[in-house]
Amino acid sequence: MIVGVGIDVVDIARFSARLEANPRLGPRLFTPQELGLRPQSLAARFAAKEALAKALGAPVGLHWTDATVIRDPDGRPRLQVEGTVAARAEELGVARFHLSLSHDAGIASAVVVAEGEG
Repeated sequence: MIVGVGIDVVDIARFSARLEANPRLGPRLFTPQELGLRPQSLAARFAAKEALAKALGAPVGLHWTDATVIRDPDGRPRLQVEGTVAARAEELGVARFHLSLSHDAGIASAVVVAEGEG
């Protein structure tokens, strides 16, 4: 059963400029594992976090660093959630997330599907 779907797009150059202009922004948005990535990868991860929030109903109080985009050994992106994000997912009955990332032509995009049991 689909609990929620979220999608987001990010202009990579504009996002990178905002990160450069405000050095404190990166640590507020990304976990230590994510911070050293290339600009297009960071933009895609930010799109994933925005899409995740939308899939969860965009509640107030989610912490960006309570979600990390990681890569499985086969290269597939996956969301690892904890804290505020995990609590909201549990509240909605989300059993797993499906994530797709892309970046091309200066745009990063992400789609998140929140799936529940039965």
